Amino acid sequence: MNRITEITKRDILDIFRNGIDIWDLFETRNVTYLYFGRMDEIDFLKRLYDLKSMPSLDLRFSNAEDDIWHHTVNNDDYPICWVFEDERFQLKNGSDEIYLKFICEIFHPVVRYEKGYWKEFLDEVNRVLRNDGYELYPAEKISNRDIFGWRIFQPEENSIFIPYSQRNLKAIKEKRISLSIKRDVRNQIFQLLERYNDKYQKTDETGFSYNILISEEVFNDIRQFYIPKCYNDQNQYVETNNLQNFILKSSPYCVMDVVELFAKHSCSNDFDAKINTILKLNDIALKLDNGKIIGTFDSHIKKTTLASIEEVGLKELLQEATKYYDEGNLKIAVEKLWDAFERLKTYYSPTLDKKKSIKRIIRDMSNNNAPYQEIFEKEFRELTVIGNNFRIRHHETTKIDIEDNRHYDYFYKRCLSLISFAIQYLDSVVTS
Repeated sequence: MNRITEITKRDILDIFRNGIDIWDLFETRNVTYLYFGRMDEIDFLKRLYDLKSMPSLDLRFSNAEDDIWHHTVNNDDYPICWVFEDERFQLKNGSDEIYLKFICEIFHPVVRYEKGYWKEFLDEVNRVLRNDGYELYPAEKISNRDIFGWRIFQPEENSIFIPYSQRNLKAIKEKRISLSIKRDVRNQIFQLLERYNDKYQKTDETGFSYNILISEEVFNDIRQFYIPKCYNDQNQYVETNNLQNFILKSSPYCVMDVVELFAKHSCSNDFDAKINTILKLNDIALKLDNGKIIGTFDSHIKKTTLASIEEVGLKELLQEATKYYDEGNLKIAVEKLWDAFERLKTYYSPTLDKKKSIKRIIRDMSNNNAPYQEIFEKEFRELTVIGNNFRIRHHETTKIDIEDNRHYDYFYKRCLSLISFAIQYLDSVVTS
C-alpha cells in the first residue's frame, strides 16, 4: 500500500532535520530531536535492518554496516537524516508498511530519549501522517511505557463518543445486558475516581482560562445525553451534581458512563488497570478497553494483535469491522469482517497464489501438526461456505437472507475467532 505521499515524507524529514517550534513562556523557540533517540545511529538501524547483508555504497566496504560506520562515526560526513533518502532502506519509495514501522521504532521506549522532546515530535508526526490516513497510537506497554503501533486514522469528528448506557440502551431495555453493582463495589469505584478527580485548566470561546474538576466535566458530558439523577434519602430519583451520590445511588449502567468519561479526561496511564482490577476482583464481567467499557466475553481484535499486522488493507478492514460492531451495525461489521477473511487468504500473494497462501497460513497455525491442520482446514472451508451461501456482502441478491441480528453476531464472532488466531502466526510480509 502506498498512501503516504512524497509531500508527507518530505514534511516528516523536515521535522527531524530542522526541528519544530514550541511555545516556551512568552516566545517560540526551535527544538530538535534525533530520530535514533538515545541510541547511536547504527544500533538503531540494526533493530530494523540486517546491515551486514545490505550492500555498501562505498566500494571500499563490503556491506552497509561498515559503510555507514565509516561515514557517520569515523568521518561523520553523511548529512543529517540521510537514512530517509537512502534507497537501501526503502523509506523514500517503499511501501507504507516499511515506512510506518520505521517511524514507530523512533518512539519505542528503548530508543526514545525520555527527557527530550519526543512527545512533541510524535504529535507533529501524527499531525502530518493523518493527512494520508494513518496515525501512531499506544498499542501496548513495557515497563509502564507506551509502545507505539500504527493504524488507519479514523477522525473523531465523524464518530461522537456515546457513553456505555446510551450505546447499549436497546440491549438493556431488552434485558440482553444485565448489570448489578454492590454498594461496597460502588464505594471502591468512587474512592478510585476521587483519587483521579484532578483540576485542569480549560479555556472558553472568549479566551478566558479557568480551572475545572474532571468530575464537573464528566457531568457536563453526561448532560448531553441525559439528566444525571440518583436516589435521595426519601427514595426519590432526583437530579444531582454530586459524584459520590451519583456513583452510590444511580443506575449501574450510569456508573459505567462515569468510568468511561473519567478515562476520557484523565491523563493517568494506570487508570484503566486500576478500574479493571476492581471489576475483576468483584466478578463483574466488564473491562475498560481503550476508553470504552466492554464485556470481557465480547469479541474484539486485541490492540497488540492489531499492531502486529503489517498489511494495511487487512488492518483497515479489521478496524472498520470492530468500529461497526461497537456501533451495533452488525450487518456492515460482518461484511467488513468477511472482506478481511478473504484478504487474509491472499496474505502471501503475489509470491504464492491464493490456495498456496491459505495452505501456508494453516501450516503455520497448526505448527505442522496434522490433527490441528485438519481442524483449521475445516474451519476455513466452512467459513468460505457461509460467505458463499449467505447474503453477507449486501450487493449480492442470490444468497440466503440473514434476518436475525443474533445470527449476524454468531457469524461475526465465529469468523473473528479464526482471524484473530491466524494473524498471530503471520510472517511480516512487506512489499515495496
